[in-house]
Amino acid sequence: MATPIARLATLFAVLLFLGCAGNPAIKESRALLAEGRIDDSVIRLEKALRDAPDDRELRAHYFRQRDLAAGQLLIAADTERVAGRIEAAQALYLRVQKLDANNPRVRDGLAEIAAQQRHETRVREAEALLGKRDNAGAERILRSVLAENPTHGEARRLLQKLREQLTRAEVPAQSLKSAHSKPVTLEFRDTPLKTVFEVIARSSGLNFVFDKDVKTDTKVTIFVRNTGIDEVVKLILVTNQLERKLLNENSVLVYPNTPAKAKEYQELVTRSFYLANADVKQAQALVKSLVKTKDIFTDEKLNLLVIKDTVEAVRLAERLLESLDMAEPEVMLDVEVLEMSRSKLLELGLRFPDQIGYGQLQPTSNSTIVNNGVTETTTNLGGALAAGFVDLRNRAGLTSFVSNPALMLNLKNQVGDGNMLANPRIRVKNREKAKIHIGDKLPVFTTTSTANVGVAASVSYLDVGLKLDVEPNIYLDDEVSIKVGLEVSSIAKEISGPAGSLAYQVGTRSASTVLRLKNGETQVLAGLISDEERSSANRLPGLGDIPLLGRLFSSQRDNSSKTEIVLLITPRIVRNLARPEGLSANVAAGSELSVGAPALQVKTAEPRGLSLSFSRSAGAQPTPPATPPTPAELATNPAAPEGALIPAPPSEARRP
Repeated sequence: MATPIARLATLFAVLLFLGCAGNPAIKESRALLAEGRIDDSVIRLEKALRDAPDDRELRAHYFRQRDLAAGQLLIAADTERVAGRIEAAQALYLRVQKLDANNPRVRDGLAEIAAQQRHETRVREAEALLGKRDNAGAERILRSVLAENPTHGEARRLLQKLREQLTRAEVPAQSLKSAHSKPVTLEFRDTPLKTVFEVIARSSGLNFVFDKDVKTDTKVTIFVRNTGIDEVVKLILVTNQLERKLLNENSVLVYPNTPAKAKEYQELVTRSFYLANADVKQAQALVKSLVKTKDIFTDEKLNLLVIKDTVEAVRLAERLLESLDMAEPEVMLDVEVLEMSRSKLLELGLRFPDQIGYGQLQPTSNSTIVNNGVTETTTNLGGALAAGFVDLRNRAGLTSFVSNPALMLNLKNQVGDGNMLANPRIRVKNREKAKIHIGDKLPVFTTTSTANVGVAASVSYLDVGLKLDVEPNIYLDDEVSIKVGLEVSSIAKEISGPAGSLAYQVGTRSASTVLRLKNGETQVLAGLISDEERSSANRLPGLGDIPLLGRLFSSQRDNSSKTEIVLLITPRIVRNLARPEGLSANVAAGSELSVGAPALQVKTAEPRGLSLSFSRSAGAQPTPPATPPTPAELATNPAAPEGALIPAPPSEARRP
């Protein structure tokens, strides 16, 4: 396959051959083009033009060939630069620069390449800083690159990675170090809060920092066996209206559980939810009602919901929004409407005139007109009833007459069968109305007369034909409830109104129902029947009433028609509601003051006895505690790592 440059060289050669093949410089340039040396051919013309600057023909060919060559090379250079092949693009730009040193596209392209190379170097520096955990320096470099080139893919990827790392680092710790989860046994009775935490700190290595408003002299009574230190701390804090903030895996800040202190110490996070299916207003109402979040921002254009709350509350909101943001079910309704009609017309007998007259008829007359020497003769046929009055005393010109034809034999038997089938298929969302209209819109004109203004006419349209209204309701068990409304109308006759207006008498058959079908089940709705029979006779008075013989003096017309409409509807579920995972499981919502916090529960810890822990499962059944160690056992094994017994110091009342 020929390359674009080779095709360009061939084109140049043809143009030069057709143009001015007599110039030696042009001949040499043509030979260079034939060899595919486009740059050399342009340089040869440029050199010849310097020797003969007044040669207009040579000048025109030089600029034309230079512009064509530069344009083709610039297209190839831009393609290579966009594809990321920097070296190939730079080489093409330099080739164009040799041909046209002042080309602005060359300057812009080389500047883009230099900036791209500089950006690649800066991005590599940022990646190295990320490896050294210098997040601030890496972010500064990446943002400077994106300020110059917002579409730089690698810089955007690294910045997103940096944001994820910062987000994970900013989320406060949720539990103490796993080493502090080993079970211990504690017994304190009416012991100051400060003393209890001091004992726990010495035995576990935890660090406790107390807010200045914490009442450290509060008496604490607690008896726990085989319970983790983390759970013991939580239990003590909850029972004394205190709250904690984990500074790291072994440091805890204790402060009063009051709204003022919660605002001061409680960590908040921000989360953006881009909803795909749910309405953002409905999602906002859900979060406000159940999570009690006050700081909410919504954007209806982006269907975006942004909330700011505690980590537990945001996690609960995420679970709730997952169950709300579900794609709505859709169903395909396959509808068949069949109108079956049958008609029969029988008209048989002699039709006699119903009037006999006696009067004067117009005679046949001829009229002659001469126009420009041309004679034209017109014959007016007579036989029509003459206008005016008749003198019965003068019978001249009077005659008896009947309407034409005087006698007619009707021999007509007409039978018709017709089927009209409409098979629309329509896709409908759950609980949304859909309408189908197959027919015509008849214009109906209405005139309005206003004093001192005149008459104004307006037009409205009347729907005639088949109209079908459906509203499906899709259930989780793959059944569809459909509210169906069917109406079939046709024009019975036209009615003339005043001032030339026209109205229509419309015949209508309609039915409405609600049915529930399985997926793919077909239901037939029939019974919309119109049965009409008409009989009329045209007889001679007296003679037409004679039995049997009267048929010779009469004409009988029998007309019957029958129409039935059948509707077949089949729902086919395209997409049903996908149940989210864990929909039936209970989601821990915390308490009124701590929304989304895990529940404090007591569960059996075999074989050590009662163990307090935080979990999302339902409450556990406590079992009798294990037998506490004796003082001798405690003396021989003071560490007791699997269940240390820390007796409380004697209270003031028990001291001798």
